[in-house]
Order: sequence, then structure tokens, then C-alpha cells
Amino acid sequence: MTPAPRAAAKSQTKADPRARLLLALASGTALALTALAATAQEADENGVIRAFGYTNFGELKYEPGDVLDYVNVDAPKGGELSTWSLGNFDSFNPYARAGVPASLASIGTERLMTEVLDDPYGAYCFLCTEVEYDEDRTYATFYLRDDVTFQDGTPMTAEDVKFTHELFVEQGIPEYRVSAAQFYDSIEVIDDHTVRFNFSDFMPPKVRVQQAGGSPVFSKAWFEANEIRLDESQTEPFMVTGPYVLDSVDYNRQVVYAKNPEYWGNDLPLNQGRNNFDRIRIEYFADTSAALQAFTAGEYLYRAETDPADWNTGYDFPATRNGFATMEEIPDGTVAQRFSWNFNLNEPKWQDERVRRAIGMMLNFAWSNDTLYYGDYGQPESFWTGTDLAATGTPSEGEIAVLQPLVDEGLLDASILTDEVSSPVEHDASTNRPSRRILREAAGLLEEAGWIAGNDGIRRKDGQVLDLTIIQFNQRYDKIIAPFLSNLELIGVQGNLERIDTAQYVQRRRAGEFDLTNQAFQMGFEPSTGLGQWFGSEGADESSRNIMRLKDPAVDRLLEVIETTNELQPLTDATNALDRVLRSINFDIPVYYNPDNWLAYFNVYKHPETLPPLGTGVLDFWWYDEDAAAELRDAGVL
Repeated sequence: MTPAPRAAAKSQTKADPRARLLLALASGTALALTALAATAQEADENGVIRAFGYTNFGELKYEPGDVLDYVNVDAPKGGELSTWSLGNFDSFNPYARAGVPASLASIGTERLMTEVLDDPYGAYCFLCTEVEYDEDRTYATFYLRDDVTFQDGTPMTAEDVKFTHELFVEQGIPEYRVSAAQFYDSIEVIDDHTVRFNFSDFMPPKVRVQQAGGSPVFSKAWFEANEIRLDESQTEPFMVTGPYVLDSVDYNRQVVYAKNPEYWGNDLPLNQGRNNFDRIRIEYFADTSAALQAFTAGEYLYRAETDPADWNTGYDFPATRNGFATMEEIPDGTVAQRFSWNFNLNEPKWQDERVRRAIGMMLNFAWSNDTLYYGDYGQPESFWTGTDLAATGTPSEGEIAVLQPLVDEGLLDASILTDEVSSPVEHDASTNRPSRRILREAAGLLEEAGWIAGNDGIRRKDGQVLDLTIIQFNQRYDKIIAPFLSNLELIGVQGNLERIDTAQYVQRRRAGEFDLTNQAFQMGFEPSTGLGQWFGSEGADESSRNIMRLKDPAVDRLLEVIETTNELQPLTDATNALDRVLRSINFDIPVYYNPDNWLAYFNVYKHPETLPPLGTGVLDFWWYDEDAAAELRDAGVL
């Protein structure tokens, strides 16, 4: 495929990058209902609901025995999916702060309930057959399938479910552990295939069933026999129930997972047309350039691209020119991921919002996007960009109702009720250098905060130089960081990029030893308790998500409102209010989001013509075409 036709198609796609999602939601659940009680099932005379799935809003799309609409039930089984990863790894435990986990380390982990890619609010029984709960959500009882086995052939029981929850409470990462211990009053094993979660008042009713249903299940016997801990680095994956097991590993070079021929779920209706590959191979590379070269040489055959420069210039090689490899742009229907640089708010010099705002004004996204990124990116204004959960303009009446009490208590300035929502400053795309107006405004903010430029142009306060260090292990961001650092010099700030290896990068982020570091914020369509891990004060200093160490009482109060809001419009209003407040704090510098998924693959891989709005499903429901592979081998491509 040549660059010119692809570029033309791309401009049409980007006109409305979320059209597929909006169409799906408009015709489905999201715009239809409001009340928590309006689920897909009706309660019996005792106020008890027993069903195949659960949703807070609208109707479940699928019923028991249904096959997913977006899969090819006749997809052939077999072949290998080969892809790549960056950096290194030394563990197969993705739940511990110790070690760097291998790519897809949790590939075999399954949960009581599962989500699907065309029902944004639904959760469906997977390791269970039904879930029972009362109208007030004081409990949820899961009736487990009696045919589920772990990968060693032993049966899964309710005791394994209870054990796994207790394991996370005792040994999970801090930001989860502090909350999980309060989720349930008790977990009862009724019999081998029945487990009951009795909820505490700590957990909002609307999230209770999904929270319990989202529990992964590990083998209690395997953990105890091998004396495995959840908070330690591990050299093999945990004993779980899923379709793929570790086949081979060459540390920091390659990891291979293989289909378990004895997988219990092969005939499950929700699994039809899925788990089609016999093997999944991940090749590791020290840098992205080497990885791209290896792809063009056919060393691995599938690549999700994230760099616009590579996407626009790096794929003109024989296989694409001759039609043996495909470049495909698929609109991303999820909430846009907000990639940003985050300040370390524990550092005193970054605790003044004016300083953070002035620093952020020096990123010229317009120039960087046009000059470095071929205009492919968008700059994320919101934490929910592209959805109605994003704050816009001045607050609505619904938002004001949420924000007014916080203003009255002195937790927020009254301006939040009348001002336009904070957005990144608009720059001239023709030059990286900010305009005189922007430079004056930024300099004024720094002077207001007490950072005064000396005769050498460098800003100081109480004898301390205003400098910052960005830590990074991936060289692909150098080309946007360097112009940013140059602009900082114009306002008297000394900036530095410190390149470190993956292990140091992980350790320093955890220890809070940085000024700026990157974070990719990924929000969902149904905001709830998980937001606390991103923005809550509790556990902020140890959180892997709240990397900026945000501790703001107004934000904490808004999180509580969202957690306890049971209707769709009030939930939207509360999320708009949270988004507005988060953006006013300026704890991060929004860099970009990508409205599309960029996929490059050799034509041994196929997928259904129509893809679901909430994911591309490469590892889920694509398949290997042996006839196409034979054709490529005959042509000398493979």
C-alpha cells in the first residue's frame, strides 16, 4: 500500500474519530436509561435478581448461549501471532511493584465475569453461569461453572475465588489494598461451586456486582504448594484458568505463549471465534528503530504503531509495495488516552499552580504535531476527550450543583463556577517559539510565584534555581522534548532530559525521584471507584497511577460524589465537574492522543470485516490464514 492513498483515506477517518462508538451507543444502552434499578432483569417477589449478566444502564446486549456479534465463528484455529515489545523484563507477575513484568504476563488470567467490545456497560458471567443479587446490592452470589479447570488440570472451586481476593487484600499493590480490605464484610464459600460476596457500606452500590465479578481467580493449592507471593517478582506465570500458557522464555529477548490443548472453555458460547492462535510470540528490542527494521524484515508479523513519523515514512518496504503486508487505520472508539507529562507534586517548587501552568505553556503542540507528527495527533483537552463526560465551556446547571458546596466550604475558588474550562494554550504552528504574548504571560506567572530572572536570565527563588528533569527510557520522545526544553530557556527555566534504563525508570517513578515523567491516563465510560487510584489522596505516594502524587480535598470529594451517583445524567454532571477541577489544577502537561489505531501486519492475519467499537481484538478474535501464509512463503516473503 503506497503512502499517498493511505494518507487520503486517513484524512477522511479523522473527521470524526469516534463515529463508530457514538453510533453504537446511540443505538444501544448509553443514551437510553438513567436509573440504577433499570437493569436488564426484574426482581422476584423477594427483591432478588438472578441473571446471566449485569449492567447499571440499559439492557444487556447478549443472552445466555449467544455468540458475540463481531467474531467469525468459522475462523480457523492454528498458526502464530508474532509481535514485539520494548525494553526488558525479569518477572511474570504483573501485580507486584517488584520486577518488570513480561509482555502479556496475565494472558491466562480469567475472571468471574467478562466484558465485551460492543457493550460498554455490560458484564457477563464467564467462570460463573449466573449471578444473584438483591435490589440494594447488599450481596452477590456467583454460581460457578462446574467444568472450569486450572491449567494443571485441577478443578476451580469457590475456595479459589475466596483465596484470590484475600491474597490481593494481603499482598496487592498499596493503592488497591487500602480499598479492597474494606470492600466486603465477608466472602462465604457456600459449596464447591457457589460463593457469596457480602458487601460493606464502603463500596457504592452501583459498582458492587461488577467489582466482585471482576475478580481474577488463582489456584489456591498451587500458590500454597509453591509458597508464591503476590508482592514478589516471579519467574513463571501464576496458575490460572485461561487458554494460553508460557511455552518458552529467553529473558529480555523473547517470550512465547502457547494454546493449552486442554483449555476448559473451548466450547463456551462466549468463546466461539476467539483464542484462534496456537502460539503468541513477543520479540523484545532495545529501541523502536531496531524493532521496526525487524518487522520490515519479517522477523515478526504484526505491529501496532504509535509513532506518526514511522507510520508515515517507515513502512515503504517490499511487502507493503507488493501487497503482502497491510497498513490499516482503525478509529479508536474508547475514551481517548491522555498521554501527558506529570509534575511531581511532592516537590515544593511544583506545588504552585502558577509555576506548573507557566511550564506547560512552553509546549507548542501545534508546531510539534504539524512538524514532527504529520498532523496525526490530537491534543487531549480533557481526561475524557471525545465523550460527553468531558467538561466544556462554563459549567452547566448540573455541574454547578456539584461544585457549589465545594466552593461554599472553601475547597474551590468561586471562579470555577463561571470561568471557561481550562484548556491548553493555543500556539502558532508555523514556529516552535511561543509568541511574545505567551512568553510574557508565562514570565508573569513565574514572577507572581516569586521566581525572578537574574542577569543571566535564569530564574531563582530563595537562592534555588528553577530547573526540571524529565526522566525517560524511550528515545522516541526526544524529538518533542528537545523543542520543549528550548522554549523553557526562553522563560529562564533550565530543563534536562535524563535517559535511564527500564528498571531505573520504574524504580524512580515509584520512589518519586523526578520532576516530570510521562503517564497515559485511560478513563472509562462508567466512572466509579477506580478513579481513586488515578486521582485520590489515599495511597497517592505509593500509587502506580497517581504518579503525580495528587492530594486535593476537592478532588476527593468529587470522587465520592461519582462513586455514589446512580443515574446517568447526574453521573455525567459529576464527571464533567471532576474533569473541570482536574484541568484547573494543571498537574500535567497534555501532550497528545491518537484518534486511530495504526496496525501493520503481514497478510497471514485476518479479521472480521466489521470490528467492534471498543477494541481491535488482535489477540482476541483475529486468525491465521494458512493459505495466505503459503502464498507468502512461495513468494519468498516469509
